[in-house]
Amino acid sequence: MRVTKGAQIVAGTALLALAVAACGGGGTTTSNPTSGGGGDTPVRMELGEPQNLLVPSNTTESEGSEVLASVFEPLVNYDENKQVVLAAAESIESTDNKVWTIKLKSGYTWQDGTPVEAQNYVDAWNYAANQDNAQGAGYFFGRVDGYADLNPGEGKQVATKEMKGLKAVDNTTLQVTLTAPFSQFKTMLGYTAFYPLPKSAFGADGKVTQEYGEKPIGQGLFKLDKPYKKGTDQTIDLSVYDKYPAKKPTGWTKLQFKLYNSSETAYNDLQGDNVDIHDSLPASAISSAKTALGDRYQDQADAGVGYIGFPLKYNDQYKDVKMREAISMAIDRKTIAETVFSGTRSPADDFINPAIDGYRQGACKACQYNPTQAKEQYAAANGPKTLELGYNADGGHKEWIEAAANNLRANLGVEVTVKPFEKFANILDDLDAKKYKGMFRMGWAIDYPSAENYLTPIFSTGAITTGSNYAGYSSKEFDETVAKGDQAATPEEGLKLYQQADDILIKDLPYIPVYFYRNNSGYSTKVKNVKINLLNQVEWADVEKA
Repeated sequence: MRVTKGAQIVAGTALLALAVAACGGGGTTTSNPTSGGGGDTPVRMELGEPQNLLVPSNTTESEGSEVLASVFEPLVNYDENKQVVLAAAESIESTDNKVWTIKLKSGYTWQDGTPVEAQNYVDAWNYAANQDNAQGAGYFFGRVDGYADLNPGEGKQVATKEMKGLKAVDNTTLQVTLTAPFSQFKTMLGYTAFYPLPKSAFGADGKVTQEYGEKPIGQGLFKLDKPYKKGTDQTIDLSVYDKYPAKKPTGWTKLQFKLYNSSETAYNDLQGDNVDIHDSLPASAISSAKTALGDRYQDQADAGVGYIGFPLKYNDQYKDVKMREAISMAIDRKTIAETVFSGTRSPADDFINPAIDGYRQGACKACQYNPTQAKEQYAAANGPKTLELGYNADGGHKEWIEAAANNLRANLGVEVTVKPFEKFANILDDLDAKKYKGMFRMGWAIDYPSAENYLTPIFSTGAITTGSNYAGYSSKEFDETVAKGDQAATPEEGLKLYQQADDILIKDLPYIPVYFYRNNSGYSTKVKNVKINLLNQVEWADVEKA
């Protein structure tokens, strides 16, 4: 699951994210920043501050995922047709969609020189799944046989450290047994949570150390030059790992993520060639970016969804679905998409994005703009006279959030307070802690190309504690329908069941889908051949110096 920060969407493994700008000294304009020796000026990308330290199983937002995607090689990637392409895996096979055999490619080594082995995946996945470790992406292992043993529930002691459905057959072969067939298992293995961990990641207590979280050792294209000190450092500096066995960039070896608190500041730096890649341009810049950047402006299809969420489990004010429907009908999605985003968004009318199989045009009737019915229904539901709407200020969201708030004021006759959070990480932390109880902006960038990825990680009951279910939404009917889709005999049958689960979300509206993303990005005159993939991450091996 990848919450994405930006109004644009990106920075992904998992779903609110993007945009950034200088805070204090962070992201300041410097004419020729360097990152390491050799006189090699880095390729520089804007980024928001990651929510947590850089541990794969505890990174469920776009900023940290972007960094980790440069440091690790996933088992699979995806091509432009949303099909699985093997990466660190030599093969992934199953005859029944329940028992899966994963063979690793030769040639991959950890950036400390030790070999990558199947046991590294076993150790990482068991650690992620163990409730005692409180990993944000732990629920992604919920289908593995033995997950329940590592998650007996709050106040109960974990009696084992391993899932019985997970074992290293030999140094290069991993066997995974699920509790039930799941046809999407191979597809989901490109997600951040499924990265392995070296033995050096763990301390004497069996926990991933802070030192590792500050300077993760991966088996991917880049290695960190120095530890990242969260809250202090304004850059994350990396170099190409010379023993990486796959394609490397030509003409450059240094990468720098520059941390910003303002997407607008980052865009100004992009125009001045003081940052090279901005993958989520602020809404205020989109109308002029094509002229300002010319061929360096990119507008491409994206699989993300922008929402307004309700803290259903934590604030009874929003418990009446009729009130939530009224709020949804009061929002003029078409005008927001066309005016605020200059036509680079489209009004959302489903919980599944049109880029992924399973989308149905017009599925969400309460997503249609109907201010008259909205006002009548809100009054009939005795909706509160005051509402609050929170958003992260570092993601370029101010304009569309203010527009939505104005819709609610005008069409429902209520007072609306708009609450900005300085950083994306801040609102996520407050939502995690159940401290913020107003409506909130949320976005989702897919982890893998499946309709199921819009369902389980965001709205399942299990995702309340170890996922991205910030609403606290829980529906037995929804959970059971998704589970039936997981176990369907054919992809076509599974998709129909996922659409039935989608219908339950449309009926219950734990979130309001507002717009479907497009990826609006830009790059400086100093680089070329910049490509952003399906997961809204930069294809670094293709980037060239101009």
